[in-house]
Amino acid sequence: MSSGAAVPFWRAAGMTYITYSNICASLVRNCLKEPHRAEAASREKVHFAVSKWVDGKPEKPTVSTRRDAEI
Repeated sequence: MSSGAAVPFWRAAGMTYITYSNICASLVRNCLKEPHRAEAASREKVHFAVSKWVDGKPEKPTVSTRRDAEI
């Protein structure tokens, strides 16, 4: 392999692909006109559950809600 291989610009900027993708999605949502902007904003939230494991068994999960930009 050559050492001069092309590197994606998001990697060269020190970002992960998820961070790059979230920034792009946010920019697209901000460019939309109403009512499409409000509709896209309502889909922006992410719901997920986290369970900690102790002694090989899951504890009660905690449910969180975050916006894409916070993840």
